[in-house]
Amino acid sequence: MFFFKRFEKNIIVLISLKKNIYLCIPIVRYLFFMSETKEYIIDQAYSLFLSRSYEAVSISDISKAIGLTKGALYHHFSSKEELFKDVIDKHLIITGLNVDDSVITLFELIEESVRKAKEIFRSIFGDTPTFMPINYMSLFIDAFRHYSGFANEKLNLLTNDIEKIKKIMDNAVKRKEIREDIDTKIMATNYFSITMGMSQNLLYNNSPKLAIESLQSQLNELYKILKI
Repeated sequence: MFFFKRFEKNIIVLISLKKNIYLCIPIVRYLFFMSETKEYIIDQAYSLFLSRSYEAVSISDISKAIGLTKGALYHHFSSKEELFKDVIDKHLIITGLNVDDSVITLFELIEESVRKAKEIFRSIFGDTPTFMPINYMSLFIDAFRHYSGFANEKLNLLTNDIEKIKKIMDNAVKRKEIREDIDTKIMATNYFSITMGMSQNLLYNNSPKLAIESLQSQLNELYKILKI
């Protein structure tokens, strides 16, 4: 049990340890502790969801892993679903193309796509991956199934990216960077399919590095076909 009490100009958090025995913590330090605890829970739950799956991990499992009671866990998260959403928001960050599609060339887009892929892989896997790529793919699928709104958000992201790629290709045709006898809508979809193919390559080779190299090679070959 804990409660807040104003002492002179400061707010103190009193945490009951035993009857008539309290631990006094300044509110600023208490809030920092609570924030650190919440981040710790998220990180530990991330490892559990990766090694098993959303369905296979229970609140009891998470409670044991973090060394806190269920009551303490529910103080930070109202449900396993809420915790799972925070895990995905922190550790599975995938954003769309952040480029000016009115000025960027197709060649520059390829360079940016490879750079972006490296950035995403680094944010998800880190420099030394602890888990197999299939664990991360399974977590991504779990997010589609158990994170309300996640699927629509990512599908909208994909649609917007394809539209951007098409616009960049249209401009590339106008500036005579690439051939004009192509269907830019189909080629934009093909371009996007190559980037999505990284997932299959990742599972096949079990190597983020090889997946990136394959992406770069395929996009370069596509550019050779399209350029004038």
